[in-house]
Amino acid sequence: MALENILILAAASLLWATIFRNYGRTWFMLIASVIVIFWLQPALPIRGADFFAPVATLVLVVLTWFITADDETRKQRKNGIILAIVAGVVLLLNLTRFIPQLQFFTASRPPQLETTLLIFLITGLTLLALSRLTRFSASFLTVGLVLTIGLFLLIKIPALSLWLASFLRTLSGQSLTNVSANDFRWLGFSYVAFRLIHTIRDKQSGRFPSVDVGEFITYVIFFPAFTAGPIDRLERFIKDFRASRSDFQSDLFPAGQRLLLGLFKKFVIADALALIALNDTNATQVTSTVWMWVIVYAYAFQIYFDFSGYTDIALSIAQLLGIKLPENFASPYLKPNLTQFWNNWHMTLTQWFRAYFFNPITRWLRSWQKPMSIPMMILLTQVATMLLIGFWHGVTWNFTLWGLWHGLGLFIHNRWNDATKAKAAAWATTPTKQAFLNVSGILLTFHFVTIGWVFFALSSPLTSWQVILKLFGA
Repeated sequence: MALENILILAAASLLWATIFRNYGRTWFMLIASVIVIFWLQPALPIRGADFFAPVATLVLVVLTWFITADDETRKQRKNGIILAIVAGVVLLLNLTRFIPQLQFFTASRPPQLETTLLIFLITGLTLLALSRLTRFSASFLTVGLVLTIGLFLLIKIPALSLWLASFLRTLSGQSLTNVSANDFRWLGFSYVAFRLIHTIRDKQSGRFPSVDVGEFITYVIFFPAFTAGPIDRLERFIKDFRASRSDFQSDLFPAGQRLLLGLFKKFVIADALALIALNDTNATQVTSTVWMWVIVYAYAFQIYFDFSGYTDIALSIAQLLGIKLPENFASPYLKPNLTQFWNNWHMTLTQWFRAYFFNPITRWLRSWQKPMSIPMMILLTQVATMLLIGFWHGVTWNFTLWGLWHGLGLFIHNRWNDATKAKAAAWATTPTKQAFLNVSGILLTFHFVTIGWVFFALSSPLTSWQVILKLFGA
């Protein structure tokens, strides 16, 4: 988000919380979240795509709610009213195509109204057919899960993204001359997909709370956390969403303080570091080992201050509205080993993968009649988990290498820790020795993570390898 977007959202949240307090609070969060996903969606070269991407988000969210909600909740009359209001907001945004002065909520001129109405009609008929034809067996949840993962792969794999861009250009009657895999950028879909997968899996395991469609839509596209997280859990979010605020004043100062801290991190420190941080251009221009370390260090701190700054901003705006989003960072660069680093870097993502991938696959492997050895199981699960986290950022060779780097690093740390724990405890009997182990662990972990950022920051394995060689004087 740009600075002006953040300031507008913070001011609107503060104004509403100050004037109206609890009155209409949930409606404000729902309607504001719907508007914001259109407002923040970047302009796309494919005609109408920057309007239909947010529409597709809403349709996907509603369909997911429909197959996960229980029969009693699904039949409540208020759901129809909520859907009508959400559809009305989208139609009002669509109608701004006729009023150029009001088109500041969309990246470009909205498309023909008939297309949006057709999408609503198809969505409505789909919901009607589902309600008449089935009681929502487990197979529907599986289909929803597969489709969500399929959409994620369609957007993240460059070859599939290129096909999708070509298909959409053909559909809109545009030339394929300059088609690119980056033509269709679905803002916030990575976080949306994780929230939808979380709710489907919780429904499958019987942990899905009863929520109406408005609560579910707000949870999935909650505007402070829509673009950069953190990834909240539905059962935790809904408690704050439904709670009545009794003391707004106590939240005002800490929220404002954290907002200023986040703005300083992002727009002062991170943006200043970005001027010299590692990228594809300066990776090939820097020849000195010292300066290569400088730009790699700059990137390590840039990505931290950028991401943690956005997290502070999201948490502060949410706090103004009475929502306490989970923390995402806890001084990760000051942790003495890689396991603790990942327990404190993008914590909600790590916890999500631990709950929905690492733990289930570990239990499955242990259930085998002839379970594999513990070291092999740890290697398989940790490498697979980190590869998936890499793929979440993008299915490319560099993100694959980054995932392998951390997966193997976590495995090596696990084995080393088991082998040396007793000896280290016996040796570190004084505060000085304990401090030495802690400081040396912090330095080693920081540099391991920093070298790993080379794969993350660059687009080519060859360029990444050349940078790593330069870091060590080769």
